[in-house]
Amino acid sequence: MGEDGANDEVKLNHSEHIEVATEEIEQNDVRRRKQRNVDLKHVDEAARVLGEAKVDEGSIIVSPEDDRRILHRIDVAVLPAILLVYFLQQLDKSSISYTAVFNIVGETHLVGTQYSWLSSIVYVAQLVFQPLSSYAIVRLPVGKWVFFNILCWGIVVASSSAATNFAGLIAARFLLGIFEASIAPSFIAITQMWWRRREQTYRTAAWNSSNGVCGVFGSLVAFGVGHINNTHLKPYQSIFLFCGCITIATSPFVWFFLPDSPATANFLKGQDRVFAIERLRANNMGTETKVWKWNQFWETFRDPKSYLWFAMLFLAALPSGGIGAFGTLIIQGFGFDSFQSILFNMPYGALSIVAILGGAWLTNKIKLRFPVIVFLCCFPVAGCVALLKLGRGAEERGSLLAAYYILSVFGGIQPMLYAWAPLNACGHTKKVTTTAIFFVAQCVGNIVGPQVYQPSMAPRYTPGLIVDLICWSLLAVVACITAAYLALLNRRQEAKRKRLGKAALVVDTSILTIEDAAKAREYREDAKNSKEQKVTNDQAFLDLTDFENEDFVYVL
Repeated sequence: MGEDGANDEVKLNHSEHIEVATEEIEQNDVRRRKQRNVDLKHVDEAARVLGEAKVDEGSIIVSPEDDRRILHRIDVAVLPAILLVYFLQQLDKSSISYTAVFNIVGETHLVGTQYSWLSSIVYVAQLVFQPLSSYAIVRLPVGKWVFFNILCWGIVVASSSAATNFAGLIAARFLLGIFEASIAPSFIAITQMWWRRREQTYRTAAWNSSNGVCGVFGSLVAFGVGHINNTHLKPYQSIFLFCGCITIATSPFVWFFLPDSPATANFLKGQDRVFAIERLRANNMGTETKVWKWNQFWETFRDPKSYLWFAMLFLAALPSGGIGAFGTLIIQGFGFDSFQSILFNMPYGALSIVAILGGAWLTNKIKLRFPVIVFLCCFPVAGCVALLKLGRGAEERGSLLAAYYILSVFGGIQPMLYAWAPLNACGHTKKVTTTAIFFVAQCVGNIVGPQVYQPSMAPRYTPGLIVDLICWSLLAVVACITAAYLALLNRRQEAKRKRLGKAALVVDTSILTIEDAAKAREYREDAKNSKEQKVTNDQAFLDLTDFENEDFVYVL
């Protein structure tokens, strides 16, 4: 072939390449126009509010001062109700472990694995009702749905005081699991619809730290109630009755103070509502929509990330379930009496708060999740090895307690996963389905966890500790694999943006501080006036999935 022919062929190939790229860009523009013109009921609630306010996409500029003011209002209005409900959930669910040191096994004539099943059955119920719970979160006002569930489980816990045998206890615990099934998934959905991705880490850590607060307060409650001399009620019955009545009495607070969404919250008026929604644009995750989308549901199961989240949540939940049910009994195995075991459980709760909040701070400091998870896994591994190696003599009680307290750092791992997984999925149905998947994993882990510990293993509980050690070690490995896969997805997103004529590399403003986000606003202003097509997050409220929205950035 001659030189002219070769040049013609190069020109032809170049021309074809341009035509393909142009066609792809045009198809993308058509897709956007169709999405923007779709019936408002099929897009995010945020798009409806902005549409009713006649606000053009990306035209609202939220100043740093307004940003801080709105964030403060949201924290004051939304966060207290979340903290209260999650604390009550943990208190009521953990009440079984407080009753353990007051001889609920002997008082109700439990045998074999029956005590272990009183912990596992809660998660069996949550597992069974998780699909219904996920559907309800999409279809119903989330604040009212949470109120209904908290009132019902409070009644169930108070009624548990009437149970005097395994049949009554297992039935009550199953009902407790049904009504608690929606709480954590609801709170993840609420966190996503109110806060930026950087802010979500701290807020998720805050409501998960209620676990530690429960460990301290619940131990004090059990210690105090256990000293009550009542001829009509056993100590375990008094604990159930006290915890249940607290929950029932505080449930109206949730009805009045937990809003359903930014689109309907009473504490936001006029421009403040628009600001609250606009500040979430950089998330590229929307707020909520009341339409269940089956294409997003099935996409979740085609997404490899879903199975990585499942694996990590299972590996984190299994040790949590075992130690949650047998923690006070493990301490009692060091040679302490019932009341001492309850009191020595309090520092464990306090240290888990430090681990949760410290992990959140470190995450936002380095803007990465997986190294923090690997770091947190090192502590329970060390504590577990120490408990396996140490004897159980009176002279080693101090060392045994220290090793047990080191285990408490694993309390910071699960909140990290709660925050990490939802940050990497968008599309309301996909987000809810992703949350359901890893809560199924959590349920399975919490079902299995108490079964690897048995009362007959006292005082060393060697098989359970070995299983926990394996789980924490594997969790660190899977976290690294997940991070590598997310990095690969980000490279694919960059290539997709490049094909569509956009800037390949973008700044993820959702993980920046308010001050840094102000600089990012300058980028958006520049993008409006530039001939080059840049990423302005104009698809943020179209209820697209992370596979469909090329502007989405995955968080490692």
